Amino acid sequence: MKLVYSFLLFTFLFGCKSEKSNNTIAYASLEENSITQISEFQDSESYKRGKDVYSDFCITCHLSDGKGITGTFPPLDGSNWLTEKRKESIHAVKYGLQGPIEVNGENYNMAMAPLGLTDQEVADVLTYVMNSWSNSSKKPVTLEEVKAIEK
Repeated sequence: MKLVYSFLLFTFLFGCKSEKSNNTIAYASLEENSITQISEFQDSESYKRGKDVYSDFCITCHLSDGKGITGTFPPLDGSNWLTEKRKESIHAVKYGLQGPIEVNGENYNMAMAPLGLTDQEVADVLTYVMNSWSNSSKKPVTLEEVKAIEK
């Protein structure tokens, strides 16, 4: 029994790289006695900066869990719009968004004002969003991608 607890403690403290090639790291949790998958980007500086930007600018409408408010503010957690419309997502965060969009089968038509973020902040917050909650992007949003998006 001590051996099992020692193994769990070691795994919890140091983590172990998952054998899967889906850019996740597996961690054991002693409290839940389960394995949790997190994106490898969650350890990046961009992700950490993006979390701060999200807390300062996005959390009011999209909420701390990224679920948004149905019919008013679209969800970011599990959003097909983020995964299927990467350039449009970057454009929306960089310049704001007006007009109707459909996210996960639900229609939204509220305006998102331009937030005045730098290109680096746009890249960081999108890296955070695309790798938070149930989202797991295969690649971070880069500064070069953001710079390439024009109004």
